[in-house]
Amino acid sequence: MTTKSGRTTSAAIPTNAAAGHSMKPRQLTMMGLGSAIGAGLFLGSGAGVQAAGPAVLVSYLVAGTLIILVMWALGEMAAANPASGAFSVYAERALGRTAGATIGWLWWLQLVVVIAAEALGAAGLLFSVWPVVPVWALTLLFMVVFTGINLAGVRNFGEFEFWFAILKVAVIVLFLAVGAALLLGLLPGVESPGAANLTGNFAPQGLGGVAAALFVVIFAFGGTEIVSVAAAETEDPQRSVGKAIRTVVWRILVFYIGSVFVIAAVLPATSKGLASPFAGVLDAARIPGASTAITLVAVVALLSALNANLYGASRMVYSLSQRGEAPRVLTRLNSAGVPLLAVAVSVAFGFIATVLELLFPERILPALFQLVGSTCLVVWGSALVSQLILRRQADRDGTPLPLRMKGFPGLTITGLVLLGLIFAVGFSAEDSRVQLFSTFALIAGIALACAAGARLAGRNRLANR
Repeated sequence: MTTKSGRTTSAAIPTNAAAGHSMKPRQLTMMGLGSAIGAGLFLGSGAGVQAAGPAVLVSYLVAGTLIILVMWALGEMAAANPASGAFSVYAERALGRTAGATIGWLWWLQLVVVIAAEALGAAGLLFSVWPVVPVWALTLLFMVVFTGINLAGVRNFGEFEFWFAILKVAVIVLFLAVGAALLLGLLPGVESPGAANLTGNFAPQGLGGVAAALFVVIFAFGGTEIVSVAAAETEDPQRSVGKAIRTVVWRILVFYIGSVFVIAAVLPATSKGLASPFAGVLDAARIPGASTAITLVAVVALLSALNANLYGASRMVYSLSQRGEAPRVLTRLNSAGVPLLAVAVSVAFGFIATVLELLFPERILPALFQLVGSTCLVVWGSALVSQLILRRQADRDGTPLPLRMKGFPGLTITGLVLLGLIFAVGFSAEDSRVQLFSTFALIAGIALACAAGARLAGRNRLANR
């Protein structure tokens, strides 16, 4: 039902998962970890060092603080109300139907664009070390294989993603060990750079460089919120979500900040090795075959993200369909309990974008990314605002919560202030300003479409009475 204020009560919002509770808690934890540790770390971290020098660590600390607060807020809501629409459902409960639908469609659009980019990126990287199968064929193969994995059931998907994440974590741990040995001068025949790169010119571009790197870092953390989507299909979500959130947050910070510290200490901001920073560090350590090995790991990272993003996109559009914000036919499940048509619709957009990018190289995806590049900031902001409203409602009504965010409301407000500062920084730079305006224009368009659709659906219901 809808209240006089226009907000939708929880009774009106279906939250049942598509496939019951088939995902294991360990799979949920590693999925959250693996979705954030992708190409943004293996390849994109070098861009941050180039922009800010060693001061990029400040950018990571700011972004890391924000993602911790966002994940705590999402964890509280997901434990209380595990839903495949996650933050879209929470935004609907807190801010109304149009807001919830807008956030859901915005996030879905971001993911389907990223799916195409990840398939193309993985194919291009693999072709660079194994130029046998053409890029278009590898891209098609990846899309078909991972569509099949998603259709096989959430348990199989979770297991696949679990081992993908294990591989990435193992590589990072090995990289940190090699980096520590290099910096401490423990590698025979290799001179240690010591702390010269860190202390010599910590912030070569000043605060402007730190600000520029901040947007690179923010987008690298994108994807962590998939944990809240997967919570609906996890065993004992009330307990699993809390454990997953705590584990994911500290591991991400250790792996990200630890890796970037090693990269900034070993490679100066002007180094050509920053084009592939992990390979650059291993080359400095004189590890043979480093470039090829890291390229293959980056392929795995991209495919892992493709796998997780296809899952997230299909569950979001499934949830939108359940709530009447998408065609009802998208709620149909296959024998494995997977929303078959929701997966098909999500991957279809990826196929179309991939074909267009192959026909018109470097024109289609950059244009799409210009639109959806700031989506994660909007989603995070909606999560913080929703938690602020829903937590106050729960406290006022005396509703018990299985997981409570500590430091409320101070920490939630701190997260919103940080987010506001990041938007202010974004509007101060020309490149990010254009991206933010493009994203806000897209949000306005989606919101108008959702509002019009809801009004039309309401009229049809009245006419059929």
